[in-house]
Parts: sequence; C-alpha cells; structure tokens
Amino acid sequence: MSVQQVTIQNEQQQTELNSKSKVILLIIGIICIGANLRAPLTSVGPLVSSIRDSLGISNTIAGTLTTLPLLAFAILSPFAPKLSRKFGMESVLFLSLISITIGIMLRYFQGVGALFTGTILIGIGIAFCNVLLPSVIKQKFPQSVGLMTGVYAVSMNLCAAVASGLSVPMSLKFGWHGSLSYWAIFSIISLLLWVPQMRFRQKEEKAKTTGKQSVNLWKSGLAWKVTFFMGLQSLIFYTIVAWLPEILRQQGVSSNSSGWMLSLMQFALIPFTFIVPIIAGRMKNQILLVIITALLFISGMFGILYGNIALIPVWVSLVGVGGGFAFSLAMMFFSLRTENTQQAAELSGMAQSFGYLLAAIGPALFGILHDLTHSWTMPLWMLIIVSFFILVSGLGAGKKGYVTSK
Repeated sequence: MSVQQVTIQNEQQQTELNSKSKVILLIIGIICIGANLRAPLTSVGPLVSSIRDSLGISNTIAGTLTTLPLLAFAILSPFAPKLSRKFGMESVLFLSLISITIGIMLRYFQGVGALFTGTILIGIGIAFCNVLLPSVIKQKFPQSVGLMTGVYAVSMNLCAAVASGLSVPMSLKFGWHGSLSYWAIFSIISLLLWVPQMRFRQKEEKAKTTGKQSVNLWKSGLAWKVTFFMGLQSLIFYTIVAWLPEILRQQGVSSNSSGWMLSLMQFALIPFTFIVPIIAGRMKNQILLVIITALLFISGMFGILYGNIALIPVWVSLVGVGGGFAFSLAMMFFSLRTENTQQAAELSGMAQSFGYLLAAIGPALFGILHDLTHSWTMPLWMLIIVSFFILVSGLGAGKKGYVTSK
C-alpha cells in the first residue's frame, strides 16, 4: 500500500471518528436538555402546601405555579420553528437553557415576585426546548426517531421523578426555596455540554422540504386531533403533578410519603416512555395504544378516588403508566404524521401552543373546584372525563396518514 493510500485511509478513519464523536456529543446533549424539561416543574408539587403557607396565598394562586409555565408554552411555541430557521436550532436551544438556569436561580430568593418571575423564565426556556427537540431528532436521526424519542423521554421523566421525591427531604434542610433552586446545578451542566453543538450549528436546510412545503395546519383535521391529544394528556399530567401530594395528604398519607408517591408515578412511566415510541414507530396505526392509554388513566383515577387507600401505589402507578403511553404517543405523532422536519416543527409548535393553553386550565381549575366543593371528588371526576376525550382525539390522531390542509 502506497503512502498516498495510507494517508487517504487515515483521513477516512479520522473523518468517521469525528462523525461518531459528533453523534455521541449530540445524543448526550439531547439527554441533558431532556433532563431539564420537567424537573424544575415537578419539584413544585410536593411543596405546594409549604409555599402556600409561607407566602400566604390561596390554593388557586398556588395552582398557577404550574399554570404559568403552561401559558408560556402556549404563547411561545409557535415562534420556535421561525426562530430555529433564522438562527439555527442549536442556538435557540442554548439560549433556552440559559433562560431555564436564570429562572431556577431566581427561585432561591424568597418572595412572591422572585418565585413567579423565575417560574415564567423556566416556562419560556422549556417552551422552545419542547418544540425543537422532536424536530432535532427527526432531522438528525431520521431512521431512529422512536428510539431517540424514547431516550430523551426517559431522561426527562427520570429526572422529573427524582425531583418530586427529593423536594420534601431537601426542603427540610434548605427550605422550599433552596429545594426548588438546586436544579440549577444540572441546567448549568447541560449548558456546558451543549456548547459543542454551537460549533456544529446548522440552520434548517430549505432543500430538505423542496416539493414538500408546509401546510396550513390550522385547517387540518388530523393536526387538530394531534393537538387535542397533546393538550389533554398534558392537562392530566401537570394537574396530577401539582395536586397529587395534597390529595394524598388529605387521605392520611404523610407529606414525605405523598411526595414519593408522586415520584413513584413518574418512575412508573419511565420504562414506557422508552418502549412505547419504538412500538408505535413499527405499527401501521397507534389506535390500540391510544385505547390502552385511556383505560390506564380512567382505572387509576377511579382507584385514587374510590379504591382502597392501601393500594394507593397501584392506582398512582396506573396513572403513571398511562402518562408514559400518552406522552410518548404525543411526541411520536409529531414525526409520524408529518413528512419532513419543517412540518414536524410546525405541528409540534401548533400542538404545544394550543395544547398547553388547554392544559394550563387544569391545575387552576382543579384548585378552584376543590375550593368550591371542599372535596377532591369533583376535581378527580374532571380528570376522568378528560380521559374519555383523550380516547376520542387519540383515535383520530392514531390513524395512519399525514397532516394536510384539505
């Protein structure tokens, strides 16, 4: 073999090595971003009563700590695809992580103003990440959408579960404000690990959507079904995250145990956020998975409301598994019901905009219904009814096809 051939071979090997390194760094970056998308929010639920009593606010106002990020998701999600086309997805995600980090740090300072300002900044950062991550996966891993969706979903929900479980123990040592702010450590680490992606910054290529231009999603029946499915499953998740510990405390469960029940719910969904996307990607349609999702939600809610309190871990786990199915399907619909990256980003933006606006009603309405009835029966029945609507919208979203304005 000549010197020239050896040189060419070495260059090819180096190129392959560099390419593999970029892919590994990207996967690590996606996992780290996913770790920050729920933990700053799920850490609030177990501390609602402490925050409420410390600041002297009502249940309704306390519920807005979960509602505010959802409103940020609703308002800002449509802008994410436009900003990513202009500045590149990597840059927008980097700035979003900065917003999350600042927001978490602000919550260290006691006071209503700092708490709510920090919560809004967290919501802003998560809003853009929520929309763009499915698009990044569709663009960078077109042959492994289900697998990569499962990978980042596991990261997201694992950290969310840990955050719920550690909130009360951390608050006993550092106060509720210290407990909420320790997640800044992880967001800073994520920022540093995402820096390499700024070197590989790449704007979305118009050539990839040639002949497959974006459609008017607001006129697409399928897009609306995906949107309602996304919004309703989010409504259940964020409402449960905000109020489950309080519900269980009034049923006689200790504060520490109720926090770990919320954690159990989120641990229960983790395996399914990995498995369901892979299964969904291999199915001709996802109708069966939608039916299973609705049955899990309904049975879990009935159990919490009317079941034996000794079986609370079972009922909570059923809701968690249902949440794992629902979230995974919602994320997969963005890819399965679109033909290219641009459409995926636009459908994600629409679904998370209107969907989270719908979801934002949940925690506050749940608190209002409890304040009016002084019982958890009516609020939980609200979630049971929502589960039936998830079934209806999911049956449409689960059918094979692509979004179209016709």
